[in-house]
Amino acid sequence: MGQKPQIFTRRLSRRQAMYLMGGFAGGMTLHACAQSTPTTSEASSEATDTASAPAEPVAASTGSTLWIGYSPLYVALEKGFFEEGGLDLTYNVFSASAEADAAFASNQIQGQNNVTSEAVALAAKGQDYRIIQVADSSLGGDGILARNSIADIAAFKGKEIAVEIGAVSHFFLLQVLEEAGLTADDVTILNVTPDAAAAAYQAGQIDIAVTYSPFLKQANDAQSDGRIIYDTSKMPAAILDVYIFSPQFLEENPTAGEAFVSGIFKGIEFLKTNSDEAYAIVGDRLELAPEDVGTELKGVDLTSLEKNIEMLSNPDSDIYLAKHLQSLGEFLVTQEQIPEAPADLEARLEPKYVQALQTSS
Repeated sequence: MGQKPQIFTRRLSRRQAMYLMGGFAGGMTLHACAQSTPTTSEASSEATDTASAPAEPVAASTGSTLWIGYSPLYVALEKGFFEEGGLDLTYNVFSASAEADAAFASNQIQGQNNVTSEAVALAAKGQDYRIIQVADSSLGGDGILARNSIADIAAFKGKEIAVEIGAVSHFFLLQVLEEAGLTADDVTILNVTPDAAAAAYQAGQIDIAVTYSPFLKQANDAQSDGRIIYDTSKMPAAILDVYIFSPQFLEENPTAGEAFVSGIFKGIEFLKTNSDEAYAIVGDRLELAPEDVGTELKGVDLTSLEKNIEMLSNPDSDIYLAKHLQSLGEFLVTQEQIPEAPADLEARLEPKYVQALQTSS
């Protein structure tokens, strides 16, 4: 795989994000996650798993913007669940989706956590990848903030909206506007990252902002003149998050995909069985109090192993992911976000890792 590039930056704090509307554009934030020292019982478990792990750990880098739906990943990194399968994973945080896309395209990272709308847009640009796992679906974790003077979505006409162009919030906004009989031409879009959009709304600098957890709730709680006017609980099929990897990396490292998937599901299980510790881990990552992590997690559905297998491998299922991707591609064409819908989206699904995990469990 070659030597990984050394990239050093830092995550924006919420206070620093308040200044983004004043001209600070925000840079790429990458950092490796420190692993916790295993307890005696964990060490015993790791010893048991060593027999099935590769002799040499497979090194890989992945990354994304921060999102509550990636909580199992944050837990797995902290608890060493990926290492148990022989995967030495470095996770990088990006301040904007476009930066993660660029890093993936240039092989600075071999994997990426992505929302399906952005995955379709990547495919439309000719970027190859394999979806090896469905992370979650948003059930209120993404939303639109609006002042109390704005009665409904139809009243967005002629208004300015802070949203990150080309990212998940933008695609979500387009779907909501269409539902209300509006298009992007009926509003003025200000290109702002999700954290900065929430901060600008909270500071009274903008009347409408599209963002997601944890910024959505933080801004809504802090700003009395306004509310969450619309969220994904009203459109539960709109936003799905997936874990993607380079097909070349997966081919060269046949054990890495299953190690990653296994680590994520161990993270999901740990969230259920050790919620206090897990919420503290996630809260540290997202700058949330542990009790708020539990609240935020109610806004996402962490996709089960059984549902993953169905979504990635069953063309006859109503929830087959290729159907969702194709429909999304056609929608993005009508919205002039991509020139044409990619024709090979089904080929980008790789179910063998979740299938292998079911067989071994």
